[in-house]
Amino acid sequence: MQDQHLSKGARVVVAMSGGVDSSVVAALFHEAGFETIGITLQLYDHGAASGRKGACCAGQDIHDARDVCERLGIPHYVLDMEERFRKAVIEDFAANYGAGRTPVPCIRCNQTVKFTDLLGVARDLGAEALATGHYVRRVQRGDLAEMHRARDRAKDQSYFLFATTREQLAFSRFPLGDLEKQETRAHAERLALPVARKPESQDICFVPQGHYSTIVGRLHPEALAEGEIVDVDGTVIGRHKGVGNYTVGQRRGLQLSTGERLYVTAIDPGRHRITVGPREATLRTGAELRDINLLAEVDGKVEAMVKHRYNEPAVAARFDPARGTVDFVEPQGSIARGQACVAYDGERVLGGGWIEAALG
Repeated sequence: MQDQHLSKGARVVVAMSGGVDSSVVAALFHEAGFETIGITLQLYDHGAASGRKGACCAGQDIHDARDVCERLGIPHYVLDMEERFRKAVIEDFAANYGAGRTPVPCIRCNQTVKFTDLLGVARDLGAEALATGHYVRRVQRGDLAEMHRARDRAKDQSYFLFATTREQLAFSRFPLGDLEKQETRAHAERLALPVARKPESQDICFVPQGHYSTIVGRLHPEALAEGEIVDVDGTVIGRHKGVGNYTVGQRRGLQLSTGERLYVTAIDPGRHRITVGPREATLRTGAELRDINLLAEVDGKVEAMVKHRYNEPAVAARFDPARGTVDFVEPQGSIARGQACVAYDGERVLGGGWIEAALG
């Protein structure tokens, strides 16, 4: 692995989660002759969330990261960031659901703990770069660094990194962006890393067994208060189990017997009310964005491919960061407040913002 923009043998801090991806990143930098330091963030104790005394899945991840560093013969440090993570990510997550939004905690974690706090630690240690196991490409164009989608589209994480600032991107490295997932596994096997066959985690790290309502109910119990389900005309047609259990565009879990497929079209947390309607009623022509972050120069309104939800494909739209709006070429469903909306010019990430309202 080469990086012509780093000094020979430069000090590089690697954010190590204990998984195979970040472990391979540390191994590749070490193999290439860089002074590599592994840092693991202790973010959350699952014992507190699950009610099982002493249960701590994060603890196993820390042990795995330490084992990898011992195998490589590089330093490993653990930073206790639980309090910071609780305030910046967990409380924000619960508050957003309580306000009728659909948050993306992975973006908040990247935006605060990883690419603000950890990056600051890397600078304090005299490192020339912070490297992570994210699947995204950093492309150097002269003096400017651009963010591009990963070669492995199935693993691409550029959506979750849209809030990275230009300064943070310049200091960061993502060596897995040019690899397919199976190539990463092959490197782990070749380097005899103890996590080579460790399965990937699919859940939100601080949500035990995927039941996010447990966290929401503990921090914002009002979000799980029962309320009315109404149709698009305002007629009450059922009851729901709390606005914190729903997102715009959701169909499953409504428990309605109306003879037609209904979807959540709006969430009113103030009145504890959910509005539902046919799929056509969920379609919107655009979105209003807040807290826009640009990773490229954007002059006025531009044609772009826009991803308005992490599990939805990018669609054609007009992105206007000055006005804070996105206008879709074709109406789109599931435009939910609190989700990120990210604009692309081909492979390059232009930037994005948080959806504040659906338009049209």
